[in-house]
Amino acid sequence: MIKITLPDGSVRDYEKGTTAHQIALSISEGLARNVLAAEVNGKVVDASLPIDADASVKLLTWNDTDGKSTFWHSSAHLLAEALETLYPGTKFGIGPAIETGFYYDVDFGDQEFSSDDFKKVEDKMLELARTKSEYQKTAISKADATKYFEEKGDEYKLDLIKDLEDGKITFYTQGNFTDLCRGPHIPNTGFIKAVKLMNVAGAYWRGDESRKQLTRIYGVTFPKQSELTDYLHLIEEAKKRDHRKLGKELELFTFSEKVGMGLPLWLPKGAALRERLVNFLSKAQQKAGYDQVITPHIGHKNLYVTSGHYDKYGADSFQPIKTPQEGEEFFLKPMNCPHHCEIYKSKPRSYKDLPVRLAEFGTVYRYEQSGELHGLTRVRGFTQDDAHLFCRPEQVKEEFKKVIDLVLYVFKSLGFENYTAQISLRDPENKAKYIGSDENWALAETAIQEAAAEKELPTVVELGEAAFYGPKLDFMVKDALGRKWQLGTIQVDYNLPERFELEYTGSDNQKHRPVMIHRAPFGSLERFVAVLIEHCAGNFPLWLTPEQFIILPISEKFEEYGKKVLESLNNSDIRGLIDLRDEKIGRKIRDAEIKKIPYMLIIGDKEAQDATVSVRKHGEGDVGVMKIEEFGNHLQKEILI
Repeated sequence: MIKITLPDGSVRDYEKGTTAHQIALSISEGLARNVLAAEVNGKVVDASLPIDADASVKLLTWNDTDGKSTFWHSSAHLLAEALETLYPGTKFGIGPAIETGFYYDVDFGDQEFSSDDFKKVEDKMLELARTKSEYQKTAISKADATKYFEEKGDEYKLDLIKDLEDGKITFYTQGNFTDLCRGPHIPNTGFIKAVKLMNVAGAYWRGDESRKQLTRIYGVTFPKQSELTDYLHLIEEAKKRDHRKLGKELELFTFSEKVGMGLPLWLPKGAALRERLVNFLSKAQQKAGYDQVITPHIGHKNLYVTSGHYDKYGADSFQPIKTPQEGEEFFLKPMNCPHHCEIYKSKPRSYKDLPVRLAEFGTVYRYEQSGELHGLTRVRGFTQDDAHLFCRPEQVKEEFKKVIDLVLYVFKSLGFENYTAQISLRDPENKAKYIGSDENWALAETAIQEAAAEKELPTVVELGEAAFYGPKLDFMVKDALGRKWQLGTIQVDYNLPERFELEYTGSDNQKHRPVMIHRAPFGSLERFVAVLIEHCAGNFPLWLTPEQFIILPISEKFEEYGKKVLESLNNSDIRGLIDLRDEKIGRKIRDAEIKKIPYMLIIGDKEAQDATVSVRKHGEGDVGVMKIEEFGNHLQKEILI
């Protein structure tokens, strides 16, 4: 007998060789029908794998991330089977699951394939799925695996096999299709009930431009047709909320090829919105004891050699700026932290001075590949709401908790209520990727884990996701459409203080090394604004929106009264404008709705006589008639910040 520990902590006895599916069946038939795979001692495996020793087991369903990933990887195999049936002689590269489904890289040879063929492939996939073919795993020698794909003439699989260790190679077969694969897979194809191919693109084999370009087919599948319908609706809604589309419509930002790819230009309304975000956080930081600093946009190469950024990122940075002085090189600033280290070091520090909290809205530059640039979410020049705290070791946890409070205040103020805090730790199997001693890493990781626990944050732990100089707490925020974005981050760093030889004089009159905390609640203003636009579909919180109201006179003779209303409200620090175009009132209302202006104040003869305004709210319609002062008070109450 073996002991199986389930996620709720309960322990059950089973015969040796019991599978996860049998465990599920012992709990309930309903659960067994929904189990896609299992996590055994932290490793995701087939639900049919015999378990031969005591183990911790988690049964994975569609509701689990690893369950979805297994489902979609199995769907990639189903896609390949359909393609091989419809296009004989097709060769296959790789077919992984991704965050939003799966893809398969395919060589069709001389056969044509385009999005026009999606429907017949989808139909074939569903036809094959209905056969409920089992995904069967087979161990195979390297020689036999090589022979199999030599006979098929598939040079891509042969290229993959070259790098595999003999004795650890497996095939998976479902129906008439066999693939080189580690797995795991769902029990059978019958779980796949809805299929949609989403896109087709080119992809060089192994990302090498000197090799053949394959056809990459993206798809998504679901265990219910209704879930596919909901997903496609979500895709359409995401298109409407695309920050690039809304940014243009709302006149927030633009790009220019002459200025350079990935370098955003903030238009007046966008600049004002951005400035309000900066002022909002600056006020919160001032209350929390931060000092504002400003550093240059460039730094000497030696600064980044000292910090370690040059070794880690030098090849991916903009090329160095050479000066007339021989051998002198500067870099566009990729990070603010080395500059802040030098500010800390600019004068002697005592233990009584700590913590020192230095904050900067610092613009940094990183050379992202052109194919990776995307609106404001992936740019080459961006402004971080950066701060670095220098504290004594015994202050680290308390300071970390205060930063958590600041991040949560930002999220709450801007309507981000659904988040998970990801504790990003070092990969214990690949310590060469990181700088610093094991002792300092252990101290830093412990401080983060304890602070997160004491603040009762919903957390997940991810190994290998730490920064090269220290572990971090990344806030993964879900937007209104349920999509995940990484926004705020907090990092504990014992290493940069070592590299910059930072010191303070302790109560024992000896020199000690401070600990550094990096933090950025927004992450970057560009990315944050992009996510905010898509989260609220351009309907910003009233305190942040570029224009809070617009006055719409129904004819020219009410313009003077409209100007008096505008002056009165603007004097109350309420932002708005007046539409003096020679257009019908219906057109003015329609245009104001498109611009997502929260309130429309319609004025005509009765309003001018009574010194009132007829109030209409964006997306809701008429609110009623109000005195000007009454409307001003109404807005002030709604503005929470």
